[in-house]
Amino acid sequence: MADNDNTRSVAIYWDFENLHAGVMETKYGEGVYAKQDNRFKVQEPLVDVQALVELGASYGPIAINRAYGNWQYFGRYRDALLQASVELIQLFPPGASAKNGADIKLCLDAAEDIGRFQHIGTVIIVGGDSDFMPVAQKIKAAGRTLIGIGTKRNTNKHWAKSCHEFRFYESLLEAESVEPVPEDTSPAIPAPPVNRAAELLRRAVRLLAESKGDAWVNKASVLPMIKRLDPTFDFKDHGYGSFSEMIKGLADAVELRKGDVDHQLRVR
Repeated sequence: MADNDNTRSVAIYWDFENLHAGVMETKYGEGVYAKQDNRFKVQEPLVDVQALVELGASYGPIAINRAYGNWQYFGRYRDALLQASVELIQLFPPGASAKNGADIKLCLDAAEDIGRFQHIGTVIIVGGDSDFMPVAQKIKAAGRTLIGIGTKRNTNKHWAKSCHEFRFYESLLEAESVEPVPEDTSPAIPAPPVNRAAELLRRAVRLLAESKGDAWVNKASVLPMIKRLDPTFDFKDHGYGSFSEMIKGLADAVELRKGDVDHQLRVR
Protein backbone atom coordinates (compact mmCIF):
# COMPACT_ATOMS: atom_id res chain seq x y z
CA MET A 1 0.00 0.00 0.00
CA ALA A 2 1.29 3.46 -0.86
CA ASP A 3 2.63 5.45 2.04
CA ASN A 4 -0.17 8.03 1.78
CA ASP A 5 -2.97 5.72 0.57
CA ASN A 6 -5.80 5.75 3.12
CA THR A 7 -8.53 4.51 0.75
CA ARG A 8 -8.00 0.77 1.39
CA SER A 9 -9.16 -0.76 4.64
CA VAL A 10 -7.85 -3.56 6.83
CA ALA A 11 -9.77 -6.58 8.12
CA ILE A 12 -8.36 -8.47 11.12
CA TYR A 13 -9.58 -11.93 12.08
CA TRP A 14 -8.32 -13.51 15.31
CA ASP A 15 -8.34 -17.21 16.15
CA PHE A 16 -7.91 -16.04 19.70
CA GLU A 17 -7.58 -19.35 21.54
CA ASN A 18 -4.96 -20.51 19.03
CA LEU A 19 -2.85 -17.42 19.67
CA HIS A 20 -3.30 -17.54 23.44
CA ALA A 21 -2.35 -21.23 23.50
CA GLY A 22 0.83 -20.54 21.54
CA VAL A 23 1.86 -17.69 23.83
CA MET A 24 1.09 -19.77 26.93
CA GLU A 25 3.14 -22.74 25.69
CA THR A 26 6.03 -20.45 24.76
CA LYS A 27 6.01 -19.18 28.34
CA TYR A 28 5.31 -22.39 30.27
CA GLY A 29 6.34 -25.23 27.94
CA GLU A 30 4.94 -27.35 25.13
CA GLY A 31 1.63 -29.08 25.80
CA VAL A 32 0.77 -27.02 28.89
CA TYR A 33 -2.37 -25.45 27.44
CA ALA A 34 -3.74 -28.76 26.10
CA LYS A 35 -4.01 -30.20 29.61
CA GLN A 36 -7.65 -30.28 30.66
CA ASP A 37 -6.99 -28.65 34.03
CA ASN A 38 -5.30 -25.71 32.28
CA ARG A 39 -7.53 -25.24 29.24
CA PHE A 40 -10.98 -25.26 30.82
CA LYS A 41 -10.55 -22.44 33.29
CA VAL A 42 -10.36 -18.65 33.25
CA GLN A 43 -7.13 -17.77 31.47
CA GLU A 44 -4.36 -15.42 32.52
CA PRO A 45 -4.09 -12.55 29.98
CA LEU A 46 -0.83 -13.16 28.10
CA VAL A 47 -1.43 -11.76 24.60
CA ASP A 48 -0.43 -8.16 23.87
CA VAL A 49 -3.60 -7.19 22.01
CA GLN A 50 -2.51 -3.60 21.40
CA ALA A 51 0.70 -4.61 19.63
CA LEU A 52 -1.25 -6.61 17.06
CA VAL A 53 -3.87 -3.91 16.52
CA GLU A 54 -1.13 -1.33 15.98
CA LEU A 55 0.44 -3.58 13.37
CA GLY A 56 -2.92 -3.80 11.61
CA ALA A 57 -3.32 -0.02 11.73
CA SER A 58 0.02 0.40 9.97
CA TYR A 59 -1.52 -1.13 6.82
CA GLY A 60 -4.54 1.20 6.76
CA PRO A 61 -7.72 2.09 8.63
CA ILE A 62 -9.20 -0.96 10.36
CA ALA A 63 -12.71 -1.68 9.12
CA ILE A 64 -13.20 -5.17 10.60
CA ASN A 65 -11.61 -6.34 13.84
CA ARG A 66 -13.19 -9.63 14.84
CA ALA A 67 -12.02 -12.27 17.32
CA TYR A 68 -13.40 -15.81 17.62
CA GLY A 69 -13.35 -17.98 20.72
CA ASN A 70 -15.13 -19.36 23.76
CA TRP A 71 -15.09 -16.15 25.77
CA GLN A 72 -16.18 -17.67 29.07
CA TYR A 73 -12.49 -18.48 29.62
CA PHE A 74 -10.96 -15.23 28.31
CA GLY A 75 -12.85 -12.61 30.34
CA ARG A 76 -9.63 -11.17 31.75
CA TYR A 77 -8.84 -9.77 28.31
CA ARG A 78 -11.98 -7.63 28.54
CA ASP A 79 -10.37 -4.20 28.94
CA ALA A 80 -7.66 -4.78 26.31
CA LEU A 81 -10.21 -6.03 23.75
CA LEU A 82 -12.64 -3.19 24.44
CA GLN A 83 -9.92 -0.56 24.11
CA ALA A 84 -8.88 -2.09 20.78
CA SER A 85 -12.50 -2.13 19.50
CA VAL A 86 -12.43 -5.87 18.88
CA GLU A 87 -15.77 -7.51 18.04
CA LEU A 88 -16.10 -10.77 19.97
CA ILE A 89 -17.68 -13.80 18.31
CA GLN A 90 -18.77 -16.39 20.88
CA LEU A 91 -18.35 -20.02 19.85
CA PHE A 92 -19.36 -22.86 22.16
CA PRO A 93 -17.88 -26.33 21.51
CA PRO A 94 -20.73 -28.37 19.97
CA GLY A 95 -19.43 -31.77 21.12
CA ALA A 96 -17.11 -33.70 23.40
CA SER A 97 -14.01 -32.84 21.36
CA ALA A 98 -14.05 -29.31 22.83
CA LYS A 99 -13.10 -27.88 19.41
CA ASN A 100 -14.97 -24.59 19.03
CA GLY A 101 -14.68 -24.37 15.24
CA ALA A 102 -13.22 -20.87 15.33
CA ASP A 103 -10.99 -21.52 12.30
CA ILE A 104 -13.95 -22.65 10.15
CA LYS A 105 -16.17 -19.71 11.14
CA LEU A 106 -13.25 -17.31 10.64
CA CYS A 107 -12.55 -18.60 7.13
CA LEU A 108 -16.21 -18.40 6.11
CA ASP A 109 -16.52 -14.83 7.37
CA ALA A 110 -13.28 -13.70 5.72
CA ALA A 111 -14.32 -15.19 2.36
CA GLU A 112 -17.76 -13.57 2.61
CA ASP A 113 -16.37 -10.17 3.64
CA ILE A 114 -13.91 -9.86 0.75
CA GLY A 115 -16.79 -10.59 -1.61
CA ARG A 116 -19.04 -7.97 -0.04
CA PHE A 117 -16.59 -5.16 0.75
CA GLN A 118 -14.39 -3.97 -2.10
CA HIS A 119 -12.69 -1.38 0.11
CA ILE A 120 -10.84 -4.09 2.06
CA GLY A 121 -7.31 -4.17 0.71
CA THR A 122 -5.48 -6.09 3.45
CA VAL A 123 -6.64 -9.15 5.37
CA ILE A 124 -4.82 -10.11 8.56
CA ILE A 125 -5.38 -13.57 10.03
CA VAL A 126 -4.09 -14.13 13.56
CA GLY A 127 -3.48 -17.84 14.08
CA GLY A 128 -1.10 -20.58 13.08
CA ASP A 129 -3.32 -23.41 11.79
CA SER A 130 -2.88 -25.07 8.42
CA ASP A 131 -6.70 -24.87 8.19
CA PHE A 132 -6.28 -21.28 6.97
CA MET A 133 -4.53 -22.34 3.75
CA PRO A 134 -7.73 -22.67 1.61
CA VAL A 135 -8.98 -19.20 2.55
CA ALA A 136 -5.48 -17.84 1.83
CA GLN A 137 -5.93 -18.88 -1.79
CA LYS A 138 -9.35 -17.18 -1.95
CA ILE A 139 -8.00 -13.95 -0.48
CA LYS A 140 -5.06 -13.81 -2.90
CA ALA A 141 -7.28 -14.72 -5.87
CA ALA A 142 -9.48 -11.74 -4.96
CA GLY A 143 -6.45 -9.45 -5.27
CA ARG A 144 -6.16 -8.65 -1.57
CA THR A 145 -2.98 -8.62 0.49
CA LEU A 146 -2.81 -11.39 3.12
CA ILE A 147 -0.82 -10.97 6.33
CA GLY A 148 -0.50 -13.85 8.77
CA ILE A 149 0.45 -13.63 12.44
CA GLY A 150 1.26 -16.56 14.72
CA THR A 151 3.63 -17.79 17.38
CA LYS A 152 6.85 -19.55 16.45
CA ARG A 153 5.90 -22.60 18.49
CA ASN A 154 2.56 -23.49 16.88
CA THR A 155 2.55 -21.97 13.38
CA ASN A 156 2.28 -24.38 10.46
CA LYS A 157 5.10 -23.59 8.01
CA HIS A 158 2.90 -24.23 4.96
CA TRP A 159 0.29 -21.76 6.21
CA ALA A 160 3.00 -19.16 6.81
CA LYS A 161 4.26 -19.57 3.24
CA SER A 162 0.70 -19.15 1.91
CA CYS A 163 0.68 -15.51 3.02
CA HIS A 164 2.10 -12.50 1.21
CA GLU A 165 3.76 -11.66 4.51
CA PHE A 166 3.94 -13.55 7.79
CA ARG A 167 4.89 -11.99 11.12
CA PHE A 168 5.75 -13.99 14.20
CA TYR A 169 4.01 -12.67 17.30
CA GLU A 170 7.25 -12.67 19.27
CA SER A 171 8.90 -10.31 16.76
CA LEU A 172 6.15 -7.71 17.25
CA LEU A 173 6.93 -7.24 20.91
CA GLU A 174 9.58 -4.76 21.80
CA ALA A 175 12.60 -6.50 23.26
CA GLU A 176 13.04 -5.59 26.88
CA SER A 177 16.69 -5.66 27.80
CA VAL A 178 17.24 -6.08 31.51
CA GLU A 179 20.54 -4.69 32.66
CA PRO A 180 21.87 -4.88 36.23
CA VAL A 181 21.43 -1.57 37.98
CA PRO A 182 24.16 -0.56 40.42
CA GLU A 183 22.95 0.02 43.94
CA ASP A 184 22.37 3.69 44.57
CA THR A 185 21.63 5.02 48.03
CA SER A 186 20.92 8.57 46.82
CA PRO A 187 17.29 9.79 46.90
CA ALA A 188 15.25 8.56 43.96
CA ILE A 189 14.56 11.13 41.24
CA PRO A 190 10.93 11.11 40.12
CA ALA A 191 10.50 9.97 36.52
CA PRO A 192 9.45 12.72 34.11
CA PRO A 193 5.78 12.66 33.10
CA VAL A 194 4.99 10.76 29.90
CA ASN A 195 4.64 13.05 26.88
CA ARG A 196 1.61 11.49 25.18
CA ALA A 197 2.07 13.45 21.95
CA ALA A 198 5.73 12.43 21.62
CA GLU A 199 4.90 8.79 22.43
CA LEU A 200 2.18 8.60 19.75
CA LEU A 201 4.37 10.39 17.20
CA ARG A 202 7.21 7.92 17.71
CA ARG A 203 4.89 4.90 17.53
CA ALA A 204 3.23 6.17 14.35
CA VAL A 205 6.52 6.84 12.56
CA ARG A 206 7.99 3.50 13.74
CA LEU A 207 4.99 1.48 12.52
CA LEU A 208 4.93 3.24 9.16
CA ALA A 209 8.65 2.70 8.75
CA GLU A 210 8.28 -1.03 9.46
CA SER A 211 5.46 -1.47 6.94
CA LYS A 212 7.29 0.60 4.30
CA GLY A 213 10.72 -0.92 4.88
CA ASP A 214 12.35 2.50 5.12
CA ALA A 215 13.20 4.51 8.24
CA TRP A 216 12.03 7.74 6.55
CA VAL A 217 8.24 8.15 6.11
CA ASN A 218 6.24 10.93 4.47
CA LYS A 219 4.90 13.52 6.87
CA ALA A 220 1.42 13.39 5.27
CA SER A 221 0.98 9.76 6.35
CA VAL A 222 1.86 10.31 10.01
CA LEU A 223 -1.20 12.16 11.36
CA PRO A 224 -3.65 9.62 9.84
CA MET A 225 -1.58 6.89 11.48
CA ILE A 226 -1.74 8.65 14.84
CA LYS A 227 -5.51 8.89 14.45
CA ARG A 228 -5.69 5.14 13.84
CA LEU A 229 -3.74 4.53 17.04
CA ASP A 230 -5.83 6.99 19.06
CA PRO A 231 -8.97 8.44 17.40
CA THR A 232 -9.32 10.95 20.26
CA PHE A 233 -5.92 12.55 19.61
CA ASP A 234 -5.89 16.30 18.92
CA PHE A 235 -2.59 18.21 18.75
CA LYS A 236 -4.41 21.28 20.14
CA ASP A 237 -4.91 19.41 23.42
CA HIS A 238 -1.12 19.33 23.73
CA GLY A 239 -0.65 23.05 23.13
CA TYR A 240 0.12 23.04 19.39
CA GLY A 241 -1.67 25.14 16.79
CA SER A 242 -0.93 22.73 13.92
CA PHE A 243 0.56 19.32 13.27
CA SER A 244 3.65 20.95 11.73
CA GLU A 245 4.10 22.99 14.89
CA MET A 246 3.84 19.80 16.96
CA ILE A 247 6.56 18.11 14.92
CA LYS A 248 8.87 21.10 15.39
CA GLY A 249 8.11 21.13 19.11
CA LEU A 250 8.96 17.43 19.40
CA ALA A 251 12.29 17.61 17.59
CA ASP A 252 13.82 15.39 20.29
CA ALA A 253 11.46 12.57 19.28
CA VAL A 254 11.71 12.67 15.50
CA GLU A 255 14.06 13.98 12.85
CA LEU A 256 12.67 16.03 9.93
CA ARG A 257 14.08 16.40 6.40
CA LYS A 258 12.84 17.64 3.03
CA GLY A 259 11.86 14.86 0.60
CA ASP A 260 11.13 14.84 -3.12
CA VAL A 261 7.38 15.51 -2.75
CA ASP A 262 6.87 15.93 0.99
CA HIS A 263 8.79 16.41 4.19
CA GLN A 264 9.89 13.15 5.79
CA LEU A 265 10.26 11.97 9.38
CA ARG A 266 12.16 9.26 11.20
CA VAL A 267 12.47 8.32 14.86
CA ARG A 268 15.55 9.66 16.60
